[in-house]
Amino acid sequence: MEVVILGGSRPIGKLAADAIEKLLLRKPDAVLGLATGSSPLPVYEELAGRHAAGLDFSRASGFALDEYVGLPDGHPEQYRNVIRREFTDRINIDPANVHSPDGSAADIPAACDAYEAAIAAAGGVDLQLLGVGTDGHIGFNEPGSSFASRTRIKSLIEQTRKDNARFFTSLADVPHHVITQGLGTIMDARHVILIATGAQKAQAVRDFVEGPVAAICPASVLQFHPHATVLVDEAAASALKLADFYRHTYDNKPSWQGL
Repeated sequence: MEVVILGGSRPIGKLAADAIEKLLLRKPDAVLGLATGSSPLPVYEELAGRHAAGLDFSRASGFALDEYVGLPDGHPEQYRNVIRREFTDRINIDPANVHSPDGSAADIPAACDAYEAAIAAAGGVDLQLLGVGTDGHIGFNEPGSSFASRTRIKSLIEQTRKDNARFFTSLADVPHHVITQGLGTIMDARHVILIATGAQKAQAVRDFVEGPVAAICPASVLQFHPHATVLVDEAAASALKLADFYRHTYDNKPSWQGL
């Protein structure tokens, strides 16, 4: 796991976009794992700007990380709509190549199996963007999630619903259930980039980067990932015991290495 501490969300967005641009130049039909929430927004903003300058997404595809269950089609907080609004409608990716779990399916387990099959049929995710919750969840894999889990329905804990209430009219409007890629699904991605900003994420970052690997902190499974990159600002890094070491390592890494 590589931990990079930067001065704010804009340099974080630029560095993550650098990795995605290099991937697309090397593999134009790359498969991107797309997260929602506030963490990836600077990345999407940077990539939209680079597309305007010529970066081509026409052969790429994307898979959303998760989706609410039960929101009506067209709801602005359906993650399929958020992903399109914040990112894919701003680039030249084929809309048919942008996939999301079906939170309105009559048969949720079958929809989850179909989503796993679609990821596999696309060749797997090349680069997965992630945020992290204040309780250490990634995707909507809440504490206690199995490290072997695949795409499935999950219940949200109350803290996650409260954290997400800012996107809704009230807490009562936040769904109780979601479909999420499982931790096992996320771990299959060839490169994972997790972004965390703000002091409210500091303890979660400390727990999953330097704490034990444990189900109480789902993101800690990334300690086992062969190519995981953690991009944090100074506030989110404030509880890290080895922060100076991470800074030194990044400042002195070979220029050819990249993320």
